[in-house]
Amino acid sequence: MVVTISGRHLEITPALRQHAQERAEKLPKYYDLINAVEIVLEASSGKQNRAEIIVSAEHRDTFVAHHDGDDLYGCIDQAFHKIQQQIVEHKKRFRNRKHSGE
Repeated sequence: MVVTISGRHLEITPALRQHAQERAEKLPKYYDLINAVEIVLEASSGKQNRAEIIVSAEHRDTFVAHHDGDDLYGCIDQAFHKIQQQIVEHKKRFRNRKHSGE
């Protein structure tokens, strides 16, 4: 799994990079077909920060989530929470599709 962390209008500190990396490394626990995780951290002039996460998985499945807020660490955590929910829902739909009798 390839993890890419980039910043817009923001210098990524080692602590911020490590926090995002640790969160990304937990994703295969929810879905083992993940190929790449792209994390874009953005700071704007209005003190509103944004974390955007794009997860690419096999079978052309892509999951995207973002969160805006004051604390960039909180934005990362909330965006990863949204991604986890999307992945879990996808797995449920995928599993149930096999047994629906279609």
